[in-house]
Amino acid sequence: MYNSFRKKLFGGDNIVSLSDVRYLPRWIILIIDIIILIVSLFLSKYIIEKITQQEFIYHEDKTNVFACIIAMNVLFMYIFKTYAGIIRHSTFIDLFKLLVSCFCTMFMVGTINMIYFWMTGSKFILTPYLILYFIISFMGLFLFRLYVKEFFHIVREYRRSTLKKRILVLGIDEQSIAIAGAILDNPSLPYHVVGFLTQRTDSKRASLLGKPILSKDKIERNTKEQLLIDGIIIIKEMMSKDEMNSWVNLFLEKDLNIFKAPSVQKLRDSDLGGSIRNLQIEDLLNRKPIKIENEEVKSRHFNKSILVTGGAGSIGSEIVRQVAQFNPSLIVVLDQAETPLYDFELEMRSRFPHIAFKFVLADVSNRHRIEPLFKSYQFSMVYHAAAYKHVPLVEENPHEGVLVNILGSKIISTLSSKYKVNRFVMVSTDKAVNPTNVMGASKRAAELFVQSLQNVEGNTTKFITTRFGNVLGSNGSVIPHFKKQIEAGGPVTITHPDIVRYFMTIPEACELVLHAGTMGHGSEIFVFDMGEPVKILDLARRMIKLSGFEPNIDIKIIYTGLRPGEKLYEELLSDDAKTMPTHNDKIMISKDPTMNFHEIESLVNSIIKASLRRDKVEVVKILKVIVPEFKSNNSVYEILDK
Repeated sequence: MYNSFRKKLFGGDNIVSLSDVRYLPRWIILIIDIIILIVSLFLSKYIIEKITQQEFIYHEDKTNVFACIIAMNVLFMYIFKTYAGIIRHSTFIDLFKLLVSCFCTMFMVGTINMIYFWMTGSKFILTPYLILYFIISFMGLFLFRLYVKEFFHIVREYRRSTLKKRILVLGIDEQSIAIAGAILDNPSLPYHVVGFLTQRTDSKRASLLGKPILSKDKIERNTKEQLLIDGIIIIKEMMSKDEMNSWVNLFLEKDLNIFKAPSVQKLRDSDLGGSIRNLQIEDLLNRKPIKIENEEVKSRHFNKSILVTGGAGSIGSEIVRQVAQFNPSLIVVLDQAETPLYDFELEMRSRFPHIAFKFVLADVSNRHRIEPLFKSYQFSMVYHAAAYKHVPLVEENPHEGVLVNILGSKIISTLSSKYKVNRFVMVSTDKAVNPTNVMGASKRAAELFVQSLQNVEGNTTKFITTRFGNVLGSNGSVIPHFKKQIEAGGPVTITHPDIVRYFMTIPEACELVLHAGTMGHGSEIFVFDMGEPVKILDLARRMIKLSGFEPNIDIKIIYTGLRPGEKLYEELLSDDAKTMPTHNDKIMISKDPTMNFHEIESLVNSIIKASLRRDKVEVVKILKVIVPEFKSNNSVYEILDK
């Protein structure tokens, strides 16, 4: 330990070369130190003479005495290598070296003074003067280094703050203070907290963490430039949807960046930087989802064999993820999309290594490929999410849409009944209600066929249908489409300025599907409370502003006209439907008109034959017979409605 301390005390490099520019500040510091020592000498002289009313130096050559004291001090500074380190990075050891060098100077001059006294009978300098000089010189040198260190710290923080985004933290509760503190304690983050924001008006003179508290009215009265801020950090979990929308509208109006921070419970210092992200449109549309805390849901899947068709798609893959948490004996994931199925297989085998999976590349319209799966695995639950869903493409290719959406549903549902599957859950869409396009009509026809199987003699399977609106972030949905257009610099394309849609999250949709699978007694169509519909034009404008751009200035919005089969407003219930409540106030049962099995089977067989002949017009004609409320809109098939 002694050797280690001695190495620190005498360690360092005092070599100073004028040819090396990076060492030049050491010479400047040496000159400043000498000036401090000289000032300390004269200050000590002034104080001593004022107190004692006598000369402090008895030697006739005072200049030489001064020079010797200064030289002695500089000598000990060199011996203890007080110039070995960079001053702005001074540590306790560096300050201790200064103390020792000043003490040694006092001790050495004091010793010489005593020897001089023994030789001549008189001292050449007063002893109190030496002690006072020691104190003043050390304090001067110490304060100089302290000020330099603090100066560099201030400069460094200023430079950092100019490169960082100047932000306010929304809220003055413990969560907000904790997030602000974590940001302030982490200099590597690209954010500089300049204050807090609150709706309260009684906190104007208060401060938190040394930062001011601003009121909402100050944000409303001033511009972004006047406030000298770049953005706001919010904690989404601390606000209701209405509160967040109110604040976000204000921030977007002021052209402020909006960042989303996690709650303290989810916060880890190590990944705070990655946890703070730009607010997304999904955060504003997202509602509190249905939470499945139902033991029956778990028991329906635990140690059971499950089939999910369309399992590599947006909805199907999320169903698989949620079902895997209930420890089934086997999950068969079926899809015809090769690459997405392979990617999903890698994900699931990594996330759930203890679950048995079988990934099957197959088309649901190929009965010879599908039936062996039912024979081999004796499924307890079937989730049918496979479908063609893109309105314009199916409108152009109605025969293909029928083969997947109707024939595929017929094959999966009839096999479920034949092999005594306990429950069959079909994923449908709000576009099946009063359809104006082939896709929606084909899904409604599939609903009718599935419902009709419930009352077929000998059937024991419970056939259940779920119906919901657009899913946030699903493949090909409007939000990812808008994001790509914004990233490309625009324009953002909207079919019509008045078009509106319902939205829900993928987890919400899949929780509904799982819940419906346990709630249903057979033949029900479950409809989810979708909340208020969203105007697509407002959605586009908000997405553009959340990306930091100005609509129709930085990013143009253009209208392309309604696509074939597209309508302005989607509906969740048909005109003839009645609803019944369930024990979950977010889920209703739609009592739509049904068809007799033999009647719908005959019509379905006819439309399948027309599809195999690729007779598009005949396909749509029969579809309009199956679904009388199907009225084509902005489509070549409108002529069939006359």
